[in-house]
Amino acid sequence: MVKDGYWYGLGLVSVGILMYLFLSPNLIYPPLLLAAFFMWFFRDPSRKITTQPGAIVSPADGVVTEAEWVETTQGSKLRISIFLNVFDVHVNRSPIAGTVKLVEFREGGFMNAMTPESSLTNEQTLIQIEGDGYEVSLKQIAGLIARRIICNLKVGEKVERGQRIGMIKFGSRCDVLMPAEATLMVKTGARVKGGSSVLAVLSRPGDEDVTAVAG
Repeated sequence: MVKDGYWYGLGLVSVGILMYLFLSPNLIYPPLLLAAFFMWFFRDPSRKITTQPGAIVSPADGVVTEAEWVETTQGSKLRISIFLNVFDVHVNRSPIAGTVKLVEFREGGFMNAMTPESSLTNEQTLIQIEGDGYEVSLKQIAGLIARRIICNLKVGEKVERGQRIGMIKFGSRCDVLMPAEATLMVKTGARVKGGSSVLAVLSRPGDEDVTAVAG
């Protein structure tokens, strides 16, 4: 569990005890139910991470809302968007292994993360990671309810594929931008899991898919 779960959970349990002692025994139930919800929401399960060369894994749990090739100032790219609802695990993971080249926080609004415009207008953190001869960008995008983005990365830091890198609290969105030649492995509407679901592959002859457990 992410440490925030303990803070929210213990705080609400304390509120419930105070209500039980000084107001009414019946008032203990709402804060205890909220405490249980927050401790469940901030869960952080282990995931199996593929070691297949060129595999680009999902940075988040959720539903793929877009999977398309787009034109950027750096040329054609493959973009995959993932929407996280309030019931999804909100811990974010690195899509590839490599070196962090950019971590940039951008202020913005809090419109519904399901809308394509949210990728441009909402509050977000842009992360660029340089892998083995290619670069992948990740956006942590705040949503209508989400008001806090946490990114634990620093420029120059080495990361492993599937490594925990932060989280977005409550409903939100993650966009992944990768080389256009990557082979798309998911479709719009697919449900993915952070770290374990392969979004796309930059394949090489003779590559084999192997998995390892990430704590």
